[in-house]
Formats: sequence, structure tokens, C-alpha cells
Amino acid sequence: MSYTHDVLEMSKKRNPAEPEFIQALAEVLETLDPVLEQHPEYQEAQILERLVEPERVVIFRVPWQGDDGTYHVNRGFRIQFNSALGPYKGGLRFHPTVNLGIMKFLAFEQIFKNSLTGLQIGGGKGGSDFDPKGKSDGEVMRFCQSFMTELSRHVGPDTDVPAGDIGVGGREIGYLFGQYKRLCNEFTGVLTGKGLNWGGSLVRPEATGYGAVYFAQEMLGGVGDSLDGKTAIVSGSGNVAQFTCQKLLQFGAKPVTLSDSSGYIHDPDGIDKEKLAWVMELKNIRRGRIKEYADEFKCEYIAGKRPWEVPGDAAFPSATQNEISKGEAETLIKNGCKVVAEGANMPTVPEGVDAFIKARVLFGPGKAANAGGVATSGLEMSQNAMRLPWSFEEVDEKLHGIMKGIYRSSADAAQRYHQAGNFVVGANIAGFMKVADAMIDQGLV
Repeated sequence: MSYTHDVLEMSKKRNPAEPEFIQALAEVLETLDPVLEQHPEYQEAQILERLVEPERVVIFRVPWQGDDGTYHVNRGFRIQFNSALGPYKGGLRFHPTVNLGIMKFLAFEQIFKNSLTGLQIGGGKGGSDFDPKGKSDGEVMRFCQSFMTELSRHVGPDTDVPAGDIGVGGREIGYLFGQYKRLCNEFTGVLTGKGLNWGGSLVRPEATGYGAVYFAQEMLGGVGDSLDGKTAIVSGSGNVAQFTCQKLLQFGAKPVTLSDSSGYIHDPDGIDKEKLAWVMELKNIRRGRIKEYADEFKCEYIAGKRPWEVPGDAAFPSATQNEISKGEAETLIKNGCKVVAEGANMPTVPEGVDAFIKARVLFGPGKAANAGGVATSGLEMSQNAMRLPWSFEEVDEKLHGIMKGIYRSSADAAQRYHQAGNFVVGANIAGFMKVADAMIDQGLV
């Protein structure tokens, strides 16, 4: 058996109830055999055994009080997975589905995503099974203050810099930052995604969606094509999906779908700027359901399904993990899909990824295609350190440059190891080698 197989089997025994984490490990480890054959020093240093174990896992209770005076207790997590390249960096997710396995999967993915950006940031992730939906501002504030009271012991601008994720937007980041400032008596860049008037960065809300579109454009450019005139299938209707649509429109593409947990809308005429502005008001202010779009604009709404049955040239899964099954991937291929850029984390099941690659669909894995969010968070850290804000155009230009760099390093690594055009292999190898070399340089840490 190979070295990678042995490490994966060891991890399965150690983490028997964490399927998402094991899926993420397998997706990376199974692509590394060619690298390990050429670099025996990685096995001699037992890099994989060290890489698949988090440096630190923090689990804590989060008690908080509701508006009616009742007490509640949630569970908080912070996975500090790897700091070989810099302070831990990764979002906080507040959602009922949060558990240890999901946090570890996200933190492991973050190691390679952060490595690919070229910025000096390590990999981490955190969150809680708290659900901010339906809670008052006061309840969310009290939860965030309780959460940060414990988390503050483990984070700092040169230690661990969390950001937002699902369920953690500007409101939550503000409450978390305020509590950190109160406890630590310092105004510092310990969180990213802050308000623009107190240390946040322009382009941060747009960054993940913009980055996914930039990566898709680079993949198409590599084969002499572009997004111009393409029909795009987009899932989700939150931050990532909204700004994916916005950037697609700027590149001349036509997004025709959006979705939420109840179903999806299909607008054959396209979601133009005015319709997208309506969606942003619906989702960001009124907190409504995407079905209302179909009622407003007289288009089709399909309940209980995902949009991957709609014919299109490009697909942008922007909702959550494992949202494209093998069958849905095959349907996209049959319907002529040419490019897939993952805006969410691990939204395609392994069998679906295999189907895309076998069919020679240009496939941008999440660790590459959705790295725009953490890249701009890294740029926010730089601005905080210098106490200097950059303009929208400056940040967007830097983001675009980072996404081009991720494309080039992934394409070059795939070419070097005889897998040209396979961006899954390329991204895994490029991200891994930078981290592995740093771990060897730093000794037994």
C-alpha cells in the first residue's frame, strides 16, 4: 500500500464519525502520490501524519440568555489546523449543522486555500451550532459576547485571525470585535470582515463570488474561450451567489438561476442588474425566500430541488458542501456545461468531481476557485497593520491578481506532474508543497 493510503486509513480509524473530514482528506491525499515519489523527504519527515492532525482543537460551551429570560447553551469550536505559513486564518460559521467533523473538514481545506493565495496565513476554522435566524439583535449580541469571551483566549492578530462564514456577517463580526476589544483592551486586526468605518476592507463582501468568476474566466482563457455570452447556473442566493451573479454580468455572461434550501428559480431571460438588486434587498434586508423572486418576475420556481438540471454553459455552486451529486454532475455534462467553479466549500461529491474531470469539463475546486474571500481577508489584515485603507479598485485589482496567480500555480503544478488541465490535482499539489516545505524548514513543530 502507498504512504498516502496508510495515512488515510489511520485517519479513518482515528476519526470514525467525521465523514466530511475524511472526504476532504481523501480528496487531497489521493492526488499526492506523484509528488511523494519524487520527494522522499516528505515521507521521511512524516509530513502527512503531521499534516492531517490539527495543531490545536478548542471546544467550549457558550451560555447565553434569550430576550424572554431563558438560558441556552451552545457549543463553540476553533480548529487551529496548521500555522506553517502564518497565523491561523479562517471563518466562523454559526449554523445548526456545525459539528467537530465539519469544522475539521473546513479547517483542513483552508490550509491549502490559504497557501495558494501566496499570503502568509495558515489554516483554521471555527463556529457554533447556534442559529442566528429568528433571533433578535440583542440575542445575537449576547451570544457573540459569550462566544468571544472564551475565544479571546486563543486568537490575536499574530496568532489566529477569524473571519465570517455562513451565519456570521457584519452584525456578528461587530459584536465579536466589540467584546474582544473590551476584554483585551486593544484595537487590533483580530477579525476580518469588519465594518468599513472601523477597519474593514472594500471588496470583502464581493470577494468570494468575484474570485470564483475570475478563476472561471482564467480557466476558459487557457483554452481560448471566455465567459462572454455564456449561460450560467448559480446555486444559493446569499453573499457568494449574489456577487457571483454581479461579476458574471460584468463579464457578459447571463446567470439564470438562484436557490435556497426550499428550491430554485429559473429565469431564462437572465438575472440582470435590476433583478439582482431586488434579490439583494430580499435576502439581505427582508430575509425572504427565493420563491418570492418567481412571484415578482413571473418565472419558474421548482420546490425541493437544486438547479443543476437547468441547461447552461457554466456552473457556480455557491451554497454548501455536497450540493452536486454524481447524477447532477452527469446532467450538467449532458446539458453542455463547459466550466464549473466552486464558490462554496466542497460542494461537489467525489464521484461528481471524477465525472467532470473524465468529461474534460474545466473544474475549479473550492480551495482554488473560492479563495478570493480569504485572499481579501488577508489584504484587510495588511491594511489594518499599516492603518491605511485601499480603494475599491486597488483591492479588486489585487484580488484579480491573486486569482490569476492561483490559476497559474495550479495549472503549472498539474502540467509538471503530467495531469495538464486537472485543477484538482494542480491546486492540491501547489498548496501542499508550499506548506510541506515550510514544515520541514521549521523542524518538529
